[in-house]
Amino acid sequence: MQASLRLLAHRKFLPLFVTQFLGAFNDNLFKTAMILFATYVVFQDPQQESYFNAIATGLFILPFFLLSALSGQLADNIDKARIIRVVKLAEIVIMVFGAAGLLMSQSYPMIGVGLMLVAVAAMGVHSTFFGPIKYAILPQHLEPDHVLGGTGLVEAGTYIAILAGTIVAGWINPATAAIAVLVIAVIGYFSGRMVPPAPRVGPPLVLDYNPFRASWRLIYATMHIRRLFLAIMSISFFWMVATVLIIIFPPMVKNDFTASKEVASMFLAIFSVGVAVGSVAINRLLQGHVSARYAPISVIMMAAFVWFFQFVSEGWTQAPAGALYTVSDFLAAPHSWRILFALFGIAVFGGMFVVPLYAFLTTTVRKDETARTVAANNVVNSGAMVFGAGVILAATGAGLSTQHALLIVCGMCFVCALLAIKLQRACEKEGHVSRPQQERVG
Repeated sequence: MQASLRLLAHRKFLPLFVTQFLGAFNDNLFKTAMILFATYVVFQDPQQESYFNAIATGLFILPFFLLSALSGQLADNIDKARIIRVVKLAEIVIMVFGAAGLLMSQSYPMIGVGLMLVAVAAMGVHSTFFGPIKYAILPQHLEPDHVLGGTGLVEAGTYIAILAGTIVAGWINPATAAIAVLVIAVIGYFSGRMVPPAPRVGPPLVLDYNPFRASWRLIYATMHIRRLFLAIMSISFFWMVATVLIIIFPPMVKNDFTASKEVASMFLAIFSVGVAVGSVAINRLLQGHVSARYAPISVIMMAAFVWFFQFVSEGWTQAPAGALYTVSDFLAAPHSWRILFALFGIAVFGGMFVVPLYAFLTTTVRKDETARTVAANNVVNSGAMVFGAGVILAATGAGLSTQHALLIVCGMCFVCALLAIKLQRACEKEGHVSRPQQERVG
């Protein structure tokens, strides 16, 4: 862990880390403030709350599906630092609309919600163009042995930022949140300007602006390689699982645990801390080697904790009619520690599962292909996440309880484990090792 943290003193890593941290913090401060406001103030029906969360998630993810191919081509074709500056400038404009929505949410709730959903969709576009860069730039700026550590720090920093944004959103009012998202967007722009240049490595590309054709070509060029296909499918199933969990958590806290929005914020915060812990811990276990050998057991343990979460939540004693548990009431309730322990376990093993797979994507291809490989992954991930959001939307509409939805998540985790096992075997069969290992052998 100390070796990973030393990267924060790197001139080539720190500005990217800070920029990514601020972007994730701002994104989640805004989205959490919006979702909690809609769940606890605008809507008073569990089905409508699930619909809204699914729609917001779908709007955020849709740009990944449509624009990831273009974002990957751009990131491999021009200076990645230049793209970061443009993207962070766009974030300021987007947050003007988001702040307006938050300010109007008190007096004109539906207009405010509409503006916030526009901002969520625009932030999806923002994240689509930034997403490939935050991983693809690491092999270009860091030594090969530091890529896994850098990936883990980026992932850990992202979830610590999610933690901070989630906590803050649960405790401030919409007007304060509106000011905060604008200020943080401006700070993020200036930190983005400090990221060192990362110019094109390979030959120039002819850009394909047709989103469907470009996406198909990108996926075909990547997914026919068995090890990349299995890595991308493993990550995609993981994010399908995560999407379902993120959608059901806020309504579950309100309706199943009969708890306040501060408790919902605490749930999301604990989840974020857990992923951050898992992201850093896996680098220690792997000793800097990029490998999927711990992925199967990690996601199986994640399934076990999902089942345990479902099991302990069934015996929860709800608050009296019309009342909601505060944070102190929830923590004082019998067996609340079991629920929080289960939630933390889900997140830790989720982080341990996914971080090495992202590092695998960026270290097993040439440096001039990394952004497009990550972009291909984002296209497939987004499709899986939209599918997951659609499934949970249809399931809740048909009357499926959150308890049953959690059991479905357990089954999806075992699909992830099967894919991870196949990935490990494919790498062993091909005699494949990551580029850092190859360089050490050489």
